[in-house]
Amino acid sequence: MPDGAPFVSLLVGFCRELRPAGLAVGSGDVLAYCSAVRSLDPSDLVDVYWAGRATLVTRRESIPVYDEVFRRYFLGGADPVREMLTLKAQVTAETQAVLEVPATDPPAGGREEEQATLGLMASGAEALRHKSFAACTPEELAAVRRIMARIRLTPPKRRTRRARSAPSGRSPDLRRTVRESLRMHGEPAELFWRRRRVRLRPLILILDVSGSMADYSRNLLQFAYSAKRAADRVEVFCFGTRLTRVTRALDHRRPDNALELAARTVFDWEGGTRIGASLDAFVREWGRRGLCRGGIVVICSDGLDRGDPEVLATAMERLARLSHRVVWMNPHKGGDQNFRPSTLGMMIAAPHVDLTLSGHDLSSLEEFAALLPTLS
Repeated sequence: MPDGAPFVSLLVGFCRELRPAGLAVGSGDVLAYCSAVRSLDPSDLVDVYWAGRATLVTRRESIPVYDEVFRRYFLGGADPVREMLTLKAQVTAETQAVLEVPATDPPAGGREEEQATLGLMASGAEALRHKSFAACTPEELAAVRRIMARIRLTPPKRRTRRARSAPSGRSPDLRRTVRESLRMHGEPAELFWRRRRVRLRPLILILDVSGSMADYSRNLLQFAYSAKRAADRVEVFCFGTRLTRVTRALDHRRPDNALELAARTVFDWEGGTRIGASLDAFVREWGRRGLCRGGIVVICSDGLDRGDPEVLATAMERLARLSHRVVWMNPHKGGDQNFRPSTLGMMIAAPHVDLTLSGHDLSSLEEFAALLPTLS
């Protein structure tokens, strides 16, 4: 096993090489990496690779860059500790256990064409429904978006104060009844009824597009696009450090163009998070105008808030009073039925939330679409 100090210097040097390549590696990440390697076998390059992959890589797009730097740094240097690791890798290769850095792209070939039968395609789609967005490959995410485009949302309905004629009801239509009786020269006529009109409730989607939601934000925006196309009176907002309305951007007929335009509209995409300030801006600028009056407000966020907790508490209290129902989608909930919020933002918002869902995979979004009509 390598000595402690030289090997730690080797790991720190590897982290230093990742920074010019574009990976944001802080001092806390370096300490976590060294601690992870210490708990494994430092002389095994496979353990060294996966320890860094788990602690230093935060975005899927960074995996190929990490692989390239790992190969160049650990398999091509003249450092004594590095030479020892390289020699171990060569000996391992001779014993038919070659170190293989896992590929980030699916293997090319006709495997998919050979398995493109109806049963296998159905089972693959079912597997995608229960696979977290954060664990999907780009090809799987594209398939998920195609399935998501077929989701049809039906917001719940509410009775208005206006009434209309109906075959039956609770209140008689006196005007029509009297008019019909006069037409019959005072003879008793049929009794007509009135019923209150019914209209769809507004649906407002407020999506967190900060850095902590990077693995879910685009798929949730695709879900918002499908909701916008399927139902009337749907409003979509995005927030990171401030609130941005993207409803008009999602009016485009082509999904890719609509999502690209919405991403350009939000200037703080994958930035910081200020849930309280964003919800307060929504209540002041849009909620008080009647946008969410009697509507269903859906907040999609992990609850990581950098702002003032009092601002978030006040905004959630006002939002709960203005809207009919408040639904919170937290991807960290997953399939845990006994989920308890661990972030400060979720703890503050929990008393004002009527329903908590996950929204981390396709099946959870389909569950919300099936549950939405019952929130009347």
